[in-house]
Amino acid sequence: MAQLQDESARTDLLNRLKRAEGQLRGIQRMIESGDACLDIASQMAAVRKALDSAYVRMTVCFMQQELRQKLGVSEAQEPELAHMLDDVQTLLGKVR
Repeated sequence: MAQLQDESARTDLLNRLKRAEGQLRGIQRMIESGDACLDIASQMAAVRKALDSAYVRMTVCFMQQELRQKLGVSEAQEPELAHMLDDVQTLLGKVR
């Protein structure tokens, strides 16, 4: 299986996951302190959305990397590929 080779994409994904991790720790504290279930559920929904967003971003980065490599995308074609994959990311972000 291929690995993400773009360092900035990997950094972006790691930052997204670290934020989600912080949100999860916050939820644990909320449960421990006896916060309201609706407040906890709201925070859980936010974490789910953050993880879904990170997954979509990772998928699009993988697609971009593989398309570049397998199709031999030239530098001149790169903006067109990036635009198409931005659209794909937007579409995938709406699934749910």
